[in-house]
Amino acid sequence: MIKIGIIGGSGLDDPKIMKDVKEIEANTIYGRPSSTLTAGKIKGVDAVILARHGKKHTIYPTGVNYQANIHALKEQGCTHIIATTACGSLKEEIKPGDFVFIDQFIDRTTKRKSTFYEKEHVCHIPMAEPFCSYLRNLLAETAKQLGLRHHKKGTVITIEGPRFSTKAESSLFRQWNADVINMSTVPEVVLAREAGICYASVAMSTDYDCWHQSEEEVNIGMVLQIMK
Repeated sequence: MIKIGIIGGSGLDDPKIMKDVKEIEANTIYGRPSSTLTAGKIKGVDAVILARHGKKHTIYPTGVNYQANIHALKEQGCTHIIATTACGSLKEEIKPGDFVFIDQFIDRTTKRKSTFYEKEHVCHIPMAEPFCSYLRNLLAETAKQLGLRHHKKGTVITIEGPRFSTKAESSLFRQWNADVINMSTVPEVVLAREAGICYASVAMSTDYDCWHQSEEEVNIGMVLQIMK
């Protein structure tokens, strides 16, 4: 039986979208998740919504308890996760407002707990294909049917934050052929894979980071404006 976990899904708990809504105060062996869990049905499918940065967006990227978030969704029986994320574009062709369905990542985080296997034993999880191709293809097909500007694949580079990149860093990431940049995908996707949950990322490009010569450098106002 499929049960969808939605991370970062602000607005999806609207009663016009989600039915039979109930709030769950979760607690895990890794601590409390970022928010209460909102459970219900979306078009007949069981779903659980979690706000990655808290319901009032008060948790900065490094402060997110990624272990607790994924573990809480696993305990609720989630078989799949769709995670939304704002990102900066590192490619001219990925314009602000475009959706990118991520298939690879480059990890530039340094301060986050990125595994469930840290005490009793070591487990080396294969990570060649970290994202769920089945979900990604479904999302891309849906975007096509809706006429949304989108990119079927993309490599995200996740930085520690909370600051944005320097121009030198942004230029380096472009040389690495990364497509977009954010502060949240890693270790979320890694932990989901360790938990055996099929994970897909819906990234929305909000800006051109700071590399683009003719575009304004990224700021939080730009990100919020596009994400509306």
